Amino acid sequence: MRWMWIDQILELETGSRCVALKNISMAEEHLHDHFPRTETRPARPIMPAPLIIEGVAQTAGILVGHARGFKEKVLLAKIGRAEFDHDATPGQTLIYEATIDRIDDAGASTSGTVYRIDRKRGSEREMFGRVDLMFSHVDQSMVGMDFPDHNFVFTDQFYDLLRNSGFETRI
Repeated sequence: MRWMWIDQILELETGSRCVALKNISMAEEHLHDHFPRTETRPARPIMPAPLIIEGVAQTAGILVGHARGFKEKVLLAKIGRAEFDHDATPGQTLIYEATIDRIDDAGASTSGTVYRIDRKRGSEREMFGRVDLMFSHVDQSMVGMDFPDHNFVFTDQFYDLLRNSGFETRI
């Protein structure tokens, strides 16, 4: 099973921009470890930053894959920047917005912005963080390496997410 760190694709502009949504819920097991109650303090569940980065990476990866018809295996190659201004806690919603800065046969670079909606403080989006990522089209950039013929990056879970969000997958 592959973990999905986005719940819905809200917007998808081919080769340009993708916006996804992530609802943070106490039903997510990882929140119980960050940070549990101790004898001296109450529990403070927060979504770990690497999982937020993965949510942006999945959003940007879908954008990069969609731009070229999901013909290539798109792998995260580098995190250029990841800065967050707040903690993300249960009951909040994160909005991931990814744009393509450059795309070619070797890969792509993307810029991501993360927004947070905290319903306890209102329903407006507030800036949460920035994540810049680089992706490799491994079929093109790692010639000579042995990869499976099937696209092991874009699994049925990603295609189902796109279809359930109302977008064509072109596969």
